[in-house]
Amino acid sequence: MTSAGAARVDFGGRASQIDTGVAVLDHLLEELADAGGFALVLEVAPDDPETEVGHAGEALGVALAPLLAVEGAGRGAGIAPADEALAMVVVESSGRPLVASNADLTSTRAGGLQADLAATFLDELADEAGLTIHVRLIEGEDSQHVLSAIFKALGIALANATRGESHG
Repeated sequence: MTSAGAARVDFGGRASQIDTGVAVLDHLLEELADAGGFALVLEVAPDDPETEVGHAGEALGVALAPLLAVEGAGRGAGIAPADEALAMVVVESSGRPLVASNADLTSTRAGGLQADLAATFLDELADEAGLTIHVRLIEGEDSQHVLSAIFKALGIALANATRGESHG
């Protein structure tokens, strides 16, 4: 593990082991891996919660970068529900990190964080993996359900992108 954190994506089906120091993020990353059909091993060095969220995004981005660089990989999409919420995420390994989202969770204090958990995580993931990430919240009111739908859709999109199943 680096000073910030380390991650490994395993399509062999072993169980995920996630320890970011932020319980709600651990749960969301477990949902991400389950929806994507892969095991995620991710550990983040203890720090303040907002920093831990960023380090988790960085660590996952570092782990995904070589998988996204394989010929035929690089683009993927996912759509996922969580109760009343429905989200779509599209990723492209563009080398131009960007997160474009219509989901505004700035007022949500998931896990007691002072920052938007999803935005912080996605920004760091995009930077480290060189991803353009589009998030579209199609439906959803409850912030926990919205976060779950986004992370599940992200897991599906990342799995499709690393497997070269871009569909578009």
